[in-house]
Amino acid sequence: MLPPWLVLDPLLLAWLREEWGRGDLTTLGLFGGETPLARAQVLLKEPGVICGLSVLARVFTLTTADIQFTPLVAEGTYCADRTAIARLQGPAPALLMAERVALNLTQRLSGIATLTRTYVEALQGTTARLTDTRKTTPGLRILEKYATRIGGATNHRLGLDDAVLLKDNHIQAAGSIHLALQRIRPRLPHLIAVEVECETLAQVEEALACGVDMILLDNMQVDQLRAAVQFVAGRVPLEASGNVTLANIAAVAQTGVDFIATSAPITRARWLDISLDFLS
Repeated sequence: MLPPWLVLDPLLLAWLREEWGRGDLTTLGLFGGETPLARAQVLLKEPGVICGLSVLARVFTLTTADIQFTPLVAEGTYCADRTAIARLQGPAPALLMAERVALNLTQRLSGIATLTRTYVEALQGTTARLTDTRKTTPGLRILEKYATRIGGATNHRLGLDDAVLLKDNHIQAAGSIHLALQRIRPRLPHLIAVEVECETLAQVEEALACGVDMILLDNMQVDQLRAAVQFVAGRVPLEASGNVTLANIAAVAQTGVDFIATSAPITRARWLDISLDFLS
């Protein structure tokens, strides 16, 4: 789910201000103070998963409340190329001034959702679930993680305040997993989960003995993952991470891990080609 507009509107307005600067010289010069009505459609020009329709609509209606937005497909729908995904009607200057920001976001989010769907489909026949990471574009994390959900993944931490994830540098700084948890746990609210990143089976054994809630198996080979799954035997959820690609994700899932974390659906996604076209 998207967060409330109270959270998103400041971001959208900041991006509109960045776009407009001191004013749209082309649109203002063309129309002056006139506001003729126009009709337009949003056209998908290649196959993909549609994501961000409500965000697209919000960008236009933040520009003026006089724009009518009609979605033509449901969020998360896989559409063929040349599919009209939405129609708009309203003052032509407002449509033109909001066009680029609205399309940039929809293209970016749809690209992420499309690539995420491809990774999720590669997990069919296994019980593993795909999860995203915090490798996101600054300022776009909320929306990019929303796009992975639309593509079929689940979200990892949105930020550092969501859960404890004890990584290699934390362990190195503390001296061991046990010593790190000794320091952290007395300072945690009781509802906060604790996950530990492990690079070896010895660390998996130590983390399990410390009573952690989840273990992240970092950069392990398939045989190591399988051994970790057998050792843990379902006592805590296991998450595999590191060097996950479409070529190897099925093999990773078949080891029996519960989650597979990868940044690829966000960091390697390309924008879908989507345009706004005025109708006569």
